[in-house]
Amino acid sequence: MRRRKCRLELLLTLAWTLLPVYASSQTPFYEGKTITVIAGTNPGGTADMRTRAVVSVLRKHIPGNPTIVIEYTPGGGGQKAANLVYRARRPDGLTIGAMPAGFVPAGVLDATGVLYDIDKLIYLGTPESGLPYVLITRKEAGLNSVEKLRGATGVRVGAQSVGHPIYNAGRIFAYVMGLKEAKFITGYSGPELDLALIRGEVDARANIPDTVLQRNRDWIEKGLVDFHAFIEVRKGQKHLHPAFAQLHDVTAFARSDRERKLVEMFRTFRNTGAPFVLPPGTPKDRAQVLQEAMRKTFEDPEFHKEFKKLVAIEPTPLTPEELENLIRDLPREPEVIELFKKVTGGDPLPAR
Repeated sequence: MRRRKCRLELLLTLAWTLLPVYASSQTPFYEGKTITVIAGTNPGGTADMRTRAVVSVLRKHIPGNPTIVIEYTPGGGGQKAANLVYRARRPDGLTIGAMPAGFVPAGVLDATGVLYDIDKLIYLGTPESGLPYVLITRKEAGLNSVEKLRGATGVRVGAQSVGHPIYNAGRIFAYVMGLKEAKFITGYSGPELDLALIRGEVDARANIPDTVLQRNRDWIEKGLVDFHAFIEVRKGQKHLHPAFAQLHDVTAFARSDRERKLVEMFRTFRNTGAPFVLPPGTPKDRAQVLQEAMRKTFEDPEFHKEFKKLVAIEPTPLTPEELENLIRDLPREPEVIELFKKVTGGDPLPAR
């Protein structure tokens, strides 16, 4: 009995000695740490609201509940922030990049000043993926069918600025649908462009269907415009409103695989949204913790409520895997990249 008692005391002593080590090994890495989110935008805008909606919920899904702070690094359409995350910050799991929508296109199109490689970054997902686009003409232009639109010469297409998504969408519609000598008029804000269309300063514009329904529902109710084609951005994405339900996707007008890949490139650029990323070399276990935390954030009703409150639309998140797959499958052929640059540039559209 004495021997058994001694053995038991020895075992208890050993367990007591090892307990602090075991407990310490189970302490989450992020407990007591601070994560810095490098945001490639200025504070206060829509892009900042997207980031804030994510950050406000993300913390509670990271084991250890670290502090999260946002560091604003605007410049170059997000390139300054992306370069900083990619090259200048330690890949220790304590730096996350919150990139604007131009981040992926700049990386693929080899924009001036890009020092990052989109294939080497680690993706956490995006809170908002792309919305579809529709091509609109004013009723008084008399272009009430695709045939009439394609047969007209010199259709004036309005947009905000060269490179703006609305400009790019309008140019892709015009190119793939074969509009004759289309003219592109820029310099408007979104609401100004709506007025310009109705006043006859421009004949056509691209826009997001949800924006039309929210801002210009009377266009549909009063028959002030015609709708001609659709650019689906997310796969299987269809709009249920009758005004858009019967429209063909613009790829129905494509003449070649190269033109279809041009549209696919635009879709993917829009669909990648505003990615959250980690620097290359971030330890795998820490990256996995943050990826899982982001998945839980996107599933959390609190995030959906906060996003809608701050951004005024429903979130359309993509998981880390969905975002990685999009970027992996993005068309990269040099001839497609060159065509995209020409179609979305400031010169007349290239010949088909």
